[in-house]
Amino acid sequence: KKFYRLPTRISEKRFKKYIQPFLSISPRSRTPKISLWKVFNYILYQLHTGCQWSELPIAIDPKTGKPETSYVSVWRWYDRWAQDGSFDRGFINSVKELQDRKKLRLKRLHGDGTNSVAKKGAKVSDILDTSIRKAKR
Repeated sequence: KKFYRLPTRISEKRFKKYIQPFLSISPRSRTPKISLWKVFNYILYQLHTGCQWSELPIAIDPKTGKPETSYVSVWRWYDRWAQDGSFDRGFINSVKELQDRKKLRLKRLHGDGTNSVAKKGAKVSDILDTSIRKAKR
């Protein structure tokens, strides 16, 4: 079987074709120091590893010897795109494109974990007495 993984990096060509058209970019905002393609790859890295934003491995600019951008800037782009629905638009469009190309397979779909095995709960005797009514008795 062939398994597909979510990408942890994306090429600039694919970014411009599949991702950038759905990202909001305000005409009044300042031009970022680095390309949005690089910003998006930093976001993918953070989402893949789950590291703190401050721990992003930001490349050093060889001309200045300083980081090419700050993690705060990357987080701000992420927050903007998450809040305004850019990621949702991109996801929905990618599903539509797969459907149009007859490559969408829904044989197994576990997007929200509803089909995963549930862990057994705590034993009744292990549950702490936190009820106000019980505490007053």
